Amino acid sequence: MRIHSSNHSWLLLAILVILLSFSGALSSANEEKTTSKNKKKEVTYDGTSLIINGKRELIYSGSIHYPRSTPEMWPNIIKRAKQGGLNTIQTYVFWNIHEYEQGKFNFSGRADLVKFIKLIEKNGMYVTLRLGPFIQAEWTHGGLPYWLREVPGIFFRTDNEPFKEHTERYVRVILDKMKEEKLFASQGGPIILGQIENEYSAVQRAYKEDGLNYIKWAAKLVHSMNLGIPWVMCKQNDAPDPMINACNGRHCGDTFPGPNKDHKPSLWTENWTTQFRVFGDPPTQRSAEDIAFSVARFFSKNGSHVNYYMYHGGTNFGRTSAHYVTTRYYDDAPLDEFGLEKEPKYGHLKHLHNALNLCKKALLWGQSRTEKPGKETEIRYYEQPGTKVCAAFLANNNTESAEKIKFKGKEYVIPPRSISILPDCKTVVYNTKEIVSHHTARNFVKSKKANKQFDFKVFTETVPSKLKGDSYVPVELYGLTKDETDYGWYTTNFEIDDNELKKKGVKPTLRIASLGHALHVWLNGEYIGNGHGSHEEKSFVFLKPVSLKEGENHLTLLGVLTGFPDSGSYMEHRYTGPRSVSILGLSSGTLDLTEKSKWGNKVGMEGERLGIHAEKGLKKVKWEKFSKKAPGLTWYQTYFDAPESQSATAIRMNGMGKGLIWVNGEGVGRYWMSFLSPLGKPTQIEYHIPRSFLKPKKNLLVIFEEEPNVKPELIDFVIVNRDTVCTYIGEEYTPSVRHWTKKNDQVQAIGDDVHLTANLKCSGTKKISAVEFASFGNPTGSCGNFTLGSCNAPVSKQVIEKYCLGKAECVIPVNKSMFQQDKKDSCPKVVKTLAVQVKCGRDKKN
Repeated sequence: MRIHSSNHSWLLLAILVILLSFSGALSSANEEKTTSKNKKKEVTYDGTSLIINGKRELIYSGSIHYPRSTPEMWPNIIKRAKQGGLNTIQTYVFWNIHEYEQGKFNFSGRADLVKFIKLIEKNGMYVTLRLGPFIQAEWTHGGLPYWLREVPGIFFRTDNEPFKEHTERYVRVILDKMKEEKLFASQGGPIILGQIENEYSAVQRAYKEDGLNYIKWAAKLVHSMNLGIPWVMCKQNDAPDPMINACNGRHCGDTFPGPNKDHKPSLWTENWTTQFRVFGDPPTQRSAEDIAFSVARFFSKNGSHVNYYMYHGGTNFGRTSAHYVTTRYYDDAPLDEFGLEKEPKYGHLKHLHNALNLCKKALLWGQSRTEKPGKETEIRYYEQPGTKVCAAFLANNNTESAEKIKFKGKEYVIPPRSISILPDCKTVVYNTKEIVSHHTARNFVKSKKANKQFDFKVFTETVPSKLKGDSYVPVELYGLTKDETDYGWYTTNFEIDDNELKKKGVKPTLRIASLGHALHVWLNGEYIGNGHGSHEEKSFVFLKPVSLKEGENHLTLLGVLTGFPDSGSYMEHRYTGPRSVSILGLSSGTLDLTEKSKWGNKVGMEGERLGIHAEKGLKKVKWEKFSKKAPGLTWYQTYFDAPESQSATAIRMNGMGKGLIWVNGEGVGRYWMSFLSPLGKPTQIEYHIPRSFLKPKKNLLVIFEEEPNVKPELIDFVIVNRDTVCTYIGEEYTPSVRHWTKKNDQVQAIGDDVHLTANLKCSGTKKISAVEFASFGNPTGSCGNFTLGSCNAPVSKQVIEKYCLGKAECVIPVNKSMFQQDKKDSCPKVVKTLAVQVKCGRDKKN
């Protein structure tokens, strides 16, 4: 079709206008998308909660420390935390990994704080930044760099000018970096809350007025930077305005006196999910039921923020743990050391978060009321008068038996020491004691690929007998090592007259009093033995009969650290190492070697100085073939192939004593197998080797072992999984909260029928390959260790196999009719429990 020229001009103009409009719309859309991503968030608070962009929020937070896992692990750990119902990640900032050497800051590798926070932001979660400067955290020196101890005139954590000067410089470096990366909520980033100092009330009284002045100074420092976020101080009830005082502990719903001002919210900065462990400790646990009870209690009492410390503990790599603290950290957390979901703790808390979210409107905008229907029972509920908004918490504090509670015309049975949550004041959707999430048991499976016959080579350190020095007492060990090694040598020489050895019936005894942590002793080149103090005693006495010779005798001591202290007042004046050395039982009495003899000293091991823990340093010493027996202070090296699969990996240090492990030059951590718990076993046997430390083949393993006559041939590598999956559900339990939702302030069932089910789920692409145990009756035990009781439905295993075999996930109805044979109940008076244990694995196609 022909177009007239004038019409053609108008048509082109029209097309141009349309194109420009479309271009403008695209530009606007892109601008809107960019703006929404980096939208500034105002964070304030009132007496109810934090307020983010004008909306009150319930905060479910978990502590995950970036240096205690690897950057390769971070994405999966953060993702699992979010899937567990968290909306916030809390982390300390570790001054001594960022500024190990004064004036030189490091933000790379495991110290890449910015990358860690941006990964959290990518997952749509908030961040709480606990700045320190002191963090404790069972981390060496409480996070303070060693060089700080040597600043003239310094006193830590008080109104001391040198300490405040260096603290302010550090604080500004960290916060300026966060600001530069636009990571604060006020800039559109994820950081919604900051913390300055840490549990200061524990030491404040030691510093008197200077302690109070210091806290005021610290609060003023961060507040003056105008970063647009609130700041907290934990376990600091007198936190100066506008700081929010927050609670740390296991049961803050009962122990927290509350905010020190009415306009501040109730925040729980540390809900301890277990107990950290020190070498010599037996296993410790905190149940999922107890944690859930404590959180429900706190939120029922106007709490709006909980942080699980730890949600993922991880690993104290290298020499980073505080004194005596194990390499494995908070392994009983919802995500274990390897980042695997520890069930049922992970799932039970996830269900709790879902239940609290159903109560959100009532908790944040309702009026609270309390009733006490009985001696052991309590009702706390929130409602908005004139609306249907209502949520209730029915509590039974009786630890032994269930209690009945009548509420709003209906009767409820509440199990012992538990809280039932009713998001509409009518429907029970969750009970803290009734676990309906699945359970898992962790397996350490010996690797076929990695455990070939190891060809160990050894290099043994030379024990010095004469070192230069002119001190009349052994030099203090922290100051000697300067946090560059765990080892400090001491030597002295002393004369013995023949007459001194003639006291009848008495053999001379060497007595060494040490402030910790461990000690090795040689006399005239002969190894005498070792000793160590406990975490509680912090000091010990080495006492042993010895054979002296007439004339000059040579005494050598090796002081050994297992980390710097991480708590207490006047940390800069804490000392350790041998303090008093004497010979008892001589004819003339006691010979005090700390007064009569001069001491020489030396820092560290020769192998450390030469870097023989890594490939580039191996050839700097002469290695010998291991002949099944070696003295103490021996380096062992061999090669191994990476274990099969991509599952988590660990090394089991069976047969070894005490020392350090490296893989491909990376510090795995300290091990201490010879320090047994009261159960007669080492506190920790397996030591995590992150997959990012490994190559497919020829991985270098280097071990420095302090003790003699160990058996490295017993060491093996294991693959870690949670492929043992279980359920343990009573027939009277409350159905899972996953069956419920809330619409128009009404709790509604998601499906047509709400009934109790047991869910079993394998991780990844694995499927249920075997039913190892099944019983509907009164079984006992726990996942990995179930046993039949006096009552059991004979068809239990058959039913489970029908529902579950070959599936990645299965759902089993928990009711009598499923398990009755010929419609008969062989033990009708027994309240039944379903216990199932299955094994997950990969089939040949998978």
